[in-house]
Amino acid sequence: MTGVAASRIRTAILGYGRSGSTLHADPIEKLSADFDLRAVCDIDPVAREKAGRRFGCALHDDYRAMLAAGGLDLVVIVTRSDQHGAMACDCLAAGVDVLVTKPWALDEAEARRMIDAARSSGRRLLPWLPARWGCDLARLREIVASGAIGKVHLVRRAEMTLGTRSDWQTLRRHGGGYLLNWGPHLVDQPLQLHGGRVRSAWGDMKRLINPGDAEDQFTAVLTMDDGALVISEFGVGAAVLPTWVVQGTLGTIVVRELAIEVHRATAREAGEYRGQASIAVDREDLGSGHCITMANRYGDAMAIYPHIARALRGEEPYAVSLDSALDLTRVLDAIRRSAATGTVIRMEDL
Repeated sequence: MTGVAASRIRTAILGYGRSGSTLHADPIEKLSADFDLRAVCDIDPVAREKAGRRFGCALHDDYRAMLAAGGLDLVVIVTRSDQHGAMACDCLAAGVDVLVTKPWALDEAEARRMIDAARSSGRRLLPWLPARWGCDLARLREIVASGAIGKVHLVRRAEMTLGTRSDWQTLRRHGGGYLLNWGPHLVDQPLQLHGGRVRSAWGDMKRLINPGDAEDQFTAVLTMDDGALVISEFGVGAAVLPTWVVQGTLGTIVVRELAIEVHRATAREAGEYRGQASIAVDREDLGSGHCITMANRYGDAMAIYPHIARALRGEEPYAVSLDSALDLTRVLDAIRRSAATGTVIRMEDL
């Protein structure tokens, strides 16, 4: 695929809402040596007015008109989930690289259409999976790789809330629901930590406290190719459970947001009933020495966007391959199908 020139990347933001105006606009604005914000498109006139005052850029209420105006290298899509696929394909067909926020696609069929559009256009399609840069994931990888807890056989990842929301994320017709909203974090991160492939998936999805018709709770149990389990959950409840539990044959890692405890078996004594283990506990805080992304558990955009610039210039491959993003989408599809059918879904049957 072709890359942009070595000059500043002429960029547009499509969708200037809560995430578009902060999570993406902030690094684009601050990294002015790499990015040149040329246009903002949003159907909300108030959002366009705010963008105009901030950037003095071209403003559009129709992204097709924005594409027709030309002069862009990159479009950052931060719209409703049900709009991502068609918008991405249109941008790619217009000869523009695309960064598309999570979920980058609603399902496997849409993901494959987007991949085909990228290949036929010769442009880059960049799925936004910022949690792969999370500081907790990075540190857990180091601990597991050190052998401190032996062979990992179970990874749990959970977030809890008793809060509600009332926006489009509560509506299925807009691609709402917490599996697509939180799955790119809570399902993808433990899969990245384990590093293997999913063999089968079981899922449960419920709507408990939100309005609308989309789920606000999900639980997924994934069996990996080596027999290990990955359990991912977004639950309706008080946030008292660990955010991570990583169990190995020699120890267990427990994470509560930015605090990590590593429980290591230092010795095992043979016994008639069972061998007892002496346990050593190491504690650390990701807010200090091991913080690599400004203590952001879901990735720091200021650390990710310079990489995006280098990837668009062809200086290094983008860290999220289309194959790996497609694999995640297929796993989310399997979880959804399992919840709908009450059965375990084998990935080979999808």
